[in-house]
Amino acid sequence: MQFDDDAQLDSGQVRDERGSGPARGGGPGGGLGGGFGLPGGRGGLIGLILTLIAAVVGVPLALTDGSGGTSNALSSAGSGDVSGTVSSGSLAAKCRTGADANVSDDCRVVAVVNSVQNYWTGFFAANNQKYPQAQTVIFSGATRTGCGTASSAVGPFYCPADRTVYLDLGFWQELKTKFGARGGPFAQAYVLAHEYGHHVQNLTGALRNSQSSQQGANSGAVRVELQADCYAGLWAHYATTTKDAYGRVLIKDLTKQDISDGLDAAAAVGDDRIQAQYQQRVTPETWTHGSAAQRQKWFLTGYQTGDFQSCDTFSGAV
Repeated sequence: MQFDDDAQLDSGQVRDERGSGPARGGGPGGGLGGGFGLPGGRGGLIGLILTLIAAVVGVPLALTDGSGGTSNALSSAGSGDVSGTVSSGSLAAKCRTGADANVSDDCRVVAVVNSVQNYWTGFFAANNQKYPQAQTVIFSGATRTGCGTASSAVGPFYCPADRTVYLDLGFWQELKTKFGARGGPFAQAYVLAHEYGHHVQNLTGALRNSQSSQQGANSGAVRVELQADCYAGLWAHYATTTKDAYGRVLIKDLTKQDISDGLDAAAAVGDDRIQAQYQQRVTPETWTHGSAAQRQKWFLTGYQTGDFQSCDTFSGAV
């Protein structure tokens, strides 16, 4: 994945809170929803997901969702009270162009977030709707959010209460050492695009489906996660058409190897792969994110079709 060296980055979409420690926010929370669960039951969609959904209220949004119908958007019931003691000044200083994103993990996060949100802004506009941007917060160790307190152990996650994606960059190394993925820039991009898929689900109302049943291979939780994978693939399909604020293409090259790295990462975080590695047996009745094959299937569905409607994981078998 190669960014255009001259593309201009908008660092305002990402906030760097590393070193600040947990600031203000909600009460304790374990296993934050809408994210990548780490082994041992410390992460994933289960646990706090009902709290996450309860923290938001519905408002009308006539946007066609993956089921072919219309649904409501979810908006924060509060003011988006999150940890915010550190400004994005350091990112603004060092993450200015695509050239910076090509050499820096920090700046790559900014560039990918810019690209993903540019795609969804255009998609919503095509449906005569406004896409409200989500913030990304980079933290280290622990942070407090509108959904509760989280440590790095929960992995990357999206909190619908404050419409924010949270990420400890140490996860990029864990993706390789704990999960056995090859890693690489596009593997990182896949993770971010997946979390922004949850933001889209928050807006369309699809995130509510996680309440239908909590665990199992065909549960609402799994279907929500697989749809977020499909949305990540959908962004990848159009990634090289996304632009900066001045109309310059952000990503000039996406190779077959990049897509392969994304698929490898998707498989690495499949429930069956994690269970086989850490508990030496696979128990589909406890799945919350889907199998390796399912995650790859749905990422490819979005990538190969480029069709939002094809990302309907809520009808039929997954």
